Amino acid sequence: MAQVTKNTLIGELLQIDPNIAVILMRAGMHCIGCPSSQMESLEEASMVHGLDADVLTQQINDFLAAN
Repeated sequence: MAQVTKNTLIGELLQIDPNIAVILMRAGMHCIGCPSSQMESLEEASMVHGLDADVLTQQINDFLAAN
């Protein structure tokens, strides 16, 4: 099972499982298709969007564990 950290790049997240895009978009990250966002870490993207990177990381890891 894949595990992500808040240092995982957005582009890497989407390679691990494209369905992670739904989680990110639900959190308010509607720019995940933008080429520049692909090189941002989950922590950097969370900071820009005013989100808690630890909570989002846990949500993604819970999703990955369930699938």
